[in-house]
Amino acid sequence: MEGPAEPRPDHTGGGMLGAIDRALFAFEKLMALISALCIFALMFVGVWQVVGRRLFNAPIYGYIDMVEIAMTTFAFIAISYTERIGGHVRMEIFASRMHGRLLWFTEVAGVLIGLFVVGTLTRYSFDHFLRAYTAGDSTIDLQLPWWPSKLLVSFAFALLFLRLLVSLWGYLRLWIDPTLQPVGVPVVASLDEAAEEAARIGAGDGRR
Repeated sequence: MEGPAEPRPDHTGGGMLGAIDRALFAFEKLMALISALCIFALMFVGVWQVVGRRLFNAPIYGYIDMVEIAMTTFAFIAISYTERIGGHVRMEIFASRMHGRLLWFTEVAGVLIGLFVVGTLTRYSFDHFLRAYTAGDSTIDLQLPWWPSKLLVSFAFALLFLRLLVSLWGYLRLWIDPTLQPVGVPVVASLDEAAEEAARIGAGDGRR
């Protein structure tokens, strides 16, 4: 027996919350694009490293340093974007069966925990950046300074903290009035919706 359908997200209205969400999401998409371009560029550098070493005995000097520095970019700056689209791994065994105020209360509780964790990570990652900056910490081969990479981690966590604040606002308004359209939050798909999506994908694979 199917439960009542949850309202779908509103990506156009939403008043002030919707405007803030769209502005933040535009910036998050830019960060995700930079992250993807970094991965794309690093892929070519990796290919040249392998080809140069194997065929010409000319590996890229400081390749490991480059990978370590670039890792911050593609591993952290897109996490806020992923949170907005609901791309992170979630334990939805119980959440997908919830509806109404119970669902939104659970989401509010989860976001509050997330704010505490991310706020702590932001604080201590910034302290880590300050230590690297004042000590002049650098990579082994190329002597690249570590502080820009470590500052980027703190920036990524701060951006995620802002996203969670927007999500908290969105979930609180839904908790107060579950009939409102979701704004600024990812909506958990029901089991029936997930099954229908899997069936569509399977049917598409069968036709090919």
